Amino acid sequence: MDKELLRVVIIATGLFVILIMLAWHYFKNRKSPEESDFLFEQNFVDDIDESLIVHNENDDFDIVPIKPKSTAAVEPEQEHDELFFADEAFTDSFHYEPADIEQEEAEHEEPTPRFVAPEIIQFSIVAKHEHGFNGADLINAFRIAHLHYGAMQIFERLNAQNQMLYGVACMVEPGTFPNTDLEDFYCPGIVFFMQPGLLDEPLSVFDDLLEAIHIVATQLDGDILDHARKPLNNHTIQLIRQSL
Repeated sequence: MDKELLRVVIIATGLFVILIMLAWHYFKNRKSPEESDFLFEQNFVDDIDESLIVHNENDDFDIVPIKPKSTAAVEPEQEHDELFFADEAFTDSFHYEPADIEQEEAEHEEPTPRFVAPEIIQFSIVAKHEHGFNGADLINAFRIAHLHYGAMQIFERLNAQNQMLYGVACMVEPGTFPNTDLEDFYCPGIVFFMQPGLLDEPLSVFDDLLEAIHIVATQLDGDILDHARKPLNNHTIQLIRQSL
């Protein structure tokens, strides 16, 4: 054999052997991840104290793995939304319009009590001056208003049957007027009074009393007061008229 050819064969054989050795070494040192984990766990367990290891080979209980929470459970936000919409439905079913509220308040509002005229209606004329009304001026004013001096020593309005419809008394007790020396008589005021319950037509008598009291007040320049000792106004007059 040629020397040069022999040299080539020897070199090629050496390279082939080297490649085989490198390949064997590579595959020998390469380990799978599973084998590495197993070896790690085996080494870790081997280091644990034997008295701490729990052996469940002979136990009557099975270890059941914990399952993840069901995705079917209602999330808090979703549950909150459902309650919110439920509340809206409840509120809508009892929704009140402003008109409904006003109507309900009107139904529960207590009715205004009806004004009832007193058994004796009394209106007064009081003097503006300290000395009061003079007797002579009173007689003149009563005459203009067609009021007559009666047996009870007061001035009266009489009907066709000479029955008293209403009277006028002095504000000073005993409420009578003297029948003599009227020029020396003074009183701070006079009272017109009527009893509607004893009259057949109380409304017409009341209107006549109002006309007479205004005539006398004008003649005497006095102030007219109602039954509560307040200035007589149209509101009080209408309340009494409606109650008669």
